[in-house]
Amino acid sequence: MVEGIIYRYRCGIAWRDLPADFGPWQTVWKRHRAWAVDGTWDQVLDALLVRADADGDLDWSVAVDSTICRAHQHGTTLERTTGGAVESQESPRRAS
Repeated sequence: MVEGIIYRYRCGIAWRDLPADFGPWQTVWKRHRAWAVDGTWDQVLDALLVRADADGDLDWSVAVDSTICRAHQHGTTLERTTGGAVESQESPRRAS
């Protein structure tokens, strides 16, 4: 059961994609849900972290990515409603 839960987290898969080796995915999900609600899962993870840290098996380096991507104001066709004059962002139509 625990291995199935950990496998799911490690692989980032949906519960339905859990290999049959771990049993029915519904059973694994129900157990994980019950443990998450009553706090058991947090206690298990905390105990594992304490033990791994004491054994020197953890690397506490952290990487933070602050990349953002903004569209230019002309990259949209929505009207601006910022309190100023309303300006259409559409290209003018050409005369035929």
